[in-house]
Amino acid sequence: MPCSEVMAETMRANLGVEPGLSETKMFGTLCFMLHGNMVCGVHSAWGMFRAGKHREGAALNKGAQPLSFTGRKMGGMVELDRDPFDNDARRRDLIAFSLANAASLPPK
Repeated sequence: MPCSEVMAETMRANLGVEPGLSETKMFGTLCFMLHGNMVCGVHSAWGMFRAGKHREGAALNKGAQPLSFTGRKMGGMVELDRDPFDNDARRRDLIAFSLANAASLPPK
């Protein structure tokens, strides 16, 4: 499943130039990593965020849905469909949760 380049550019702009930030192909699309740990990613019509299990409830309260593109829920991972993804404040909050989660993990 190809990623949306428009959504990828939006993620890049929101992530900024965080030291240790990189991009990689994962889950068949583009993911953003911090020191080797996944932060977020984009598919063709939605964004995914690794908020972490202890921030998952807060992420869901921001309008995200549990990530389940494999058919089963992935703990600590949430997604935003295209319309909610276009909400700057919501997306930036989820990126902040995800950056904090990745920063709390040991580098790979």
